[in-house]
Amino acid sequence: MPEGDTVWLATRRLHDALAGDVLVRTDFRVPRLATTDLSGRTVIESVARGKHLLTRIDGGLTLHTHLRMDGTWRVFAAGRPWRGGPAFQIRVVLATARAEAVGYRLPVVELVRTADEAGVVGHLGPDLLGDDWSAEAAIERLARDQSRPLGEALLDQRVLAGIGNLYMAELCFLAGVSPYAPASAVPDPRFVVDEAHRLLHLGIETGRQVTTGDPRPGRQHWVYRRARRPCRRCGTPIRTGSIGAAPQDRISFWCPRCQPAR
Repeated sequence: MPEGDTVWLATRRLHDALAGDVLVRTDFRVPRLATTDLSGRTVIESVARGKHLLTRIDGGLTLHTHLRMDGTWRVFAAGRPWRGGPAFQIRVVLATARAEAVGYRLPVVELVRTADEAGVVGHLGPDLLGDDWSAEAAIERLARDQSRPLGEALLDQRVLAGIGNLYMAELCFLAGVSPYAPASAVPDPRFVVDEAHRLLHLGIETGRQVTTGDPRPGRQHWVYRRARRPCRRCGTPIRTGSIGAAPQDRISFWCPRCQPAR
């Protein structure tokens, strides 16, 4: 599942490529929108809300997309070959005179009224990369269910919008708490919230997801995707397991010594 900084950067590329330009061609390859034609309309902006992408178009319309596990937006100069997968995986094409944005394998593609965007993103918690970020609101939501496993709570977009498996695992390590321990085991919830905010902003500033402070290949993360390898801090083999309501999509990594279950 892409992290919030990945989605934010993808949205920025869409915005830079399309905003202010008139659509000369659109192609929606999903049944509900197969006959929709937005050519002649101007793209106003593309913004991210958590892991949701909102492309606002004049006439009061918003194209709402979500990448989930495999989706991606690719941007090409007009007339250049497309690369991102076979043609049958394309779900959306937005073309202007200077650029073509192609959405591959997008599991969520829908048009909503801009005035009704709350219907698709209103459930989200404080956006770690949003202008309306509130650490206090995030801490309050994290504390609502003290018995809930910390890793599961961090992945819940209603608590914090923008955290995926990578940052969940790394935040639990930095807090010194097992992802399976209850949220009440966190000694300092503000540290977790502030560190999440810092790491995602670092991701959009550098274009890299580094939690250790060391950007060298293989050294960027403390525990993420390091199953059975020695902990960088104590040498104990890193463990891995599923977590949350959709275990096939949610994988956790932790050090059993540095992150006691308590």
